[in-house]
Amino acid sequence: VIKEKRSRGDLMPLSETIRIALGIGRALAYAHKQGVLHRDIKPANVMLNQDQRVVLTDFGLAKILSGPQFTTTGAMVGTPAYMAPEQGIGQPGDIRSDIYSMGVVLYQLTTGRLPFVAETPLAIVFKHVNAPLPLPRAINAEIPKRLEDIIVKALAKAPEDRYQIVDSLLEELARVEVNEGDIPRRPN
Repeated sequence: VIKEKRSRGDLMPLSETIRIALGIGRALAYAHKQGVLHRDIKPANVMLNQDQRVVLTDFGLAKILSGPQFTTTGAMVGTPAYMAPEQGIGQPGDIRSDIYSMGVVLYQLTTGRLPFVAETPLAIVFKHVNAPLPLPRAINAEIPKRLEDIIVKALAKAPEDRYQIVDSLLEELARVEVNEGDIPRRPN
């Protein structure tokens, strides 16, 4: 859906963006409550079924939170464009790493772009670790301030500055008000 909209120079309506983000968040919160860390949240792992229900897929990199660690210390696991800074420096990550990745998806849905792009995967990781976040409203002024605040908090560099559980993010996201008839916007 993102690629289709981008090819036309459009973005998803904010009401649909929030609906999809809530679906991703609910699935992620459920996984976390079952003791599973996804570790690869990205649009390619989010599907819409024929009823337009959000389905989180591909738990191939998932880790059982209480289980043994099989990832070599210092190894990166995930997709660089959606990877939390701590994962980028080889730390295993935790629930807050999944929240960061969800924040990247929400950033992309609202702006039509990834927050950090570069020539190589390592350069992208470096930006996630070190570069300041380009504010979403600088790219799409139609994003409500409350939604931008949610995205910025989800994308905080330090895990302790992010939402600590997905349910906290979901509560704030559910309070974002958008017009039901909002139309797709073109990013700046």
